[in-house]
Amino acid sequence: MIRVRSRLFRKRLLPLGPPLLWGATAVTYKLACPLAQQNGLRARIVTSAVFFVVGTGLVLQARRALLRELREARAVACAAQRVLVRPLPARVAGLNLAATQLSADPGAVIGGDLYEVIATEHGVRVVMGDVRGHGLAAVGMVAAVLGSFREAVHDEPDLGRVLRRLERAFARHLRERARGEHPSAGGEPDHPVAEEFVTVLLLEIRPDGEVHVLNCGHPWPYLLGPARAEPLTGAEPLPPLGPFPLPAELPAVGCGRLLPGEALFLHTDGVEDARDGRGRFFPLPAVLADAVGAGPVCPQSVLRAVLAALLRHAGGRPADDVALLVVHNDRRHVVRQLSGEPVGHRAHRLT
Repeated sequence: MIRVRSRLFRKRLLPLGPPLLWGATAVTYKLACPLAQQNGLRARIVTSAVFFVVGTGLVLQARRALLRELREARAVACAAQRVLVRPLPARVAGLNLAATQLSADPGAVIGGDLYEVIATEHGVRVVMGDVRGHGLAAVGMVAAVLGSFREAVHDEPDLGRVLRRLERAFARHLRERARGEHPSAGGEPDHPVAEEFVTVLLLEIRPDGEVHVLNCGHPWPYLLGPARAEPLTGAEPLPPLGPFPLPAELPAVGCGRLLPGEALFLHTDGVEDARDGRGRFFPLPAVLADAVGAGPVCPQSVLRAVLAALLRHAGGRPADDVALLVVHNDRRHVVRQLSGEPVGHRAHRLT
């Protein structure tokens, strides 16, 4: 215990060493140097030079200390944010994954975009979302949605009930935030933070490749195959979570099957909304078509190609948060249905 206290004491005193040394130098010069006691021009110039050097040393030392604290704070923030939006594994239940995100806030690793992929007994479930705003201010809403999703996907057999859980968690977070921002109001606010919302895309990929989707105001994903990139669309999207309540019935939309060798490309609206210096939007369909090529789909190659093209188009960091996710079906075996029909047959066309 004594050794630990001694180490802590030394650790606290060490940063004070250089400032004390500079201060002692200035005091010693002023009190002990005969030149410092004179009032002539030469003495004043020397004294000014000494104190200028001492002041510069103190400023540089303070700058180094602040930079060190800033690096430590950023390291802690990065670790905390990476726990919130965890790096995805390379493979989940026969699906290859590749994902990345880019915050519009230079001081943040993550912003208002979120994604997660979890294998459950109901199939592989995927969420991609985008909360209003970006940077550190949106992290609390991201935490509320992701925390609810990670529990609900295992508990709820129906995708609509998962979405209902996300809606309740998001509304609860907004109420708690409103009480924290306006504690004098008391009680339950009727409209806690009416302008806040989150777009959500929920996917369920079953063992036979069948895809079911619920979309709350989020961009639809793209279906990728050799030499093609097609938008995957279904019914009219539901409104984003927050401003309006969800309808009573939430049937998931069946979108056919994701065949072996095919992939789904999920993204947030920061991708297609990115503009270049002339105000032109990012041409995502053309970039995806070039990235896929005529050969087999490689999730990592697609991700790198899209991200590089996006950064070139935006001239560096985009103005909005960006999240990209590629889910590639790499299941080798062919699961057959009860009728004996192979997985490669689509129930209806992916358009």
